[in-house]
Amino acid sequence: MDLNEQIQDFGRRARGAARLLSQISSAQKNAALLAMADEILARTATILAANEKDLATARSRNLSSAMIDRLTLNPPRVEAMAQGIREVATLPDPVGEVIREWTSLSGLRISKVRVPIGVVGIIYESRPNVTSDAAVLCTKTGNATILRGGSESIHSNLAIAEALEQAGAKAGLPNDSVLLIPSTDRRAVRLMAEMDRYIDLIVPRGGKALIEAVVRAARMPVIKHSDGICIAYVDAEADLDMAVEIVVNAKTQRPGVCNAIETVLVHRAVAPDFLRKLAPRFAQKKVEVRADEKAFSVLAALDYQPLRRATEEDWRTEFLDYILALRVIDSPNDAIAHVGQFGSHHSDCIVTRNEATAEQFLREVDSATVYWNASTRFTDGGEFGFGAEIGISTDKLHARGPMGLEELTTYKYVIRGQGQVRT
Repeated sequence: MDLNEQIQDFGRRARGAARLLSQISSAQKNAALLAMADEILARTATILAANEKDLATARSRNLSSAMIDRLTLNPPRVEAMAQGIREVATLPDPVGEVIREWTSLSGLRISKVRVPIGVVGIIYESRPNVTSDAAVLCTKTGNATILRGGSESIHSNLAIAEALEQAGAKAGLPNDSVLLIPSTDRRAVRLMAEMDRYIDLIVPRGGKALIEAVVRAARMPVIKHSDGICIAYVDAEADLDMAVEIVVNAKTQRPGVCNAIETVLVHRAVAPDFLRKLAPRFAQKKVEVRADEKAFSVLAALDYQPLRRATEEDWRTEFLDYILALRVIDSPNDAIAHVGQFGSHHSDCIVTRNEATAEQFLREVDSATVYWNASTRFTDGGEFGFGAEIGISTDKLHARGPMGLEELTTYKYVIRGQGQVRT
């Protein structure tokens, strides 16, 4: 079977599974999820052995340390994967929820009810935990899913998907509820994106090139996040010790993820003091700072290294590494304008004691998540109480920010009458 035939076959099988899955009770779905969590833990050694194959390949390709971190699994991360599945099982099932109900002038009882989307395609890179997150969220919401991971994590993805598929089948889920395309052929991305006969929604998670390729080819709705160019603004009235902690966390805790900051804006009134406090903390992590002229002069006087002058392109770059763009500005309005011009509408934050300034920033910054005195690293389905996430959307329709269970549903209108006809 060639690749096109294989993917078409996956589509047909997933469509059949979706029809059955949409009718399964919450109790059945939750039992299946708990079985999946148990199976993931039971296969920890197998999953880690598969992951080591991917890591060996990544090292041979000289991938960055941040990319290798995204790819790496270890016993705590496998345990966290299983725990995430269990948390999803405990969450309320949105399917069947009555969003609104009313009686029309003609006496019809109209209900707006949440229902599964159908078949969801997920195309992703690097992070093998996405295999689990995507599959379990789709299962909980009665959606079949077709997964296509990146070549760098193929062995890990296959091992995780096999555990999920077999556990789900044993627990009574329809066959083919979770399908992973085993090919690393890049044509699979285009073939999935063109398969609107079977796939109702496609969610790309990865780099700019992948997302643009999916958007160009897709014949069905796409929910995506563009670059994670997250920005922190340190205001003139910021608590500078707090600001340092937030910036260090948002940049260095996991620099290779989309909710890590890439740019810091600092008000000129506090720039020297803030940078003196920040420099030794960044130096410990060997963060390369790409600074505008004002920030460069302060850091150069401190003998900070590695340091270089920022270019226009640096403000638009998602580094996903220990690299940060730094700019000194004159006002909160300048910060808001910078975010609007250079940000990606993902996650942005302000650090300030001034409530009015904070509220202006929260109101005027048009991003999926906007923070006051907190790290952007909290933009995450688990941190928001969603259990896990299918992705973080920077679109506005129909989902924005971390996509949890509700975002994997649509709705239909159910109308109950007593013989009414329209005149």
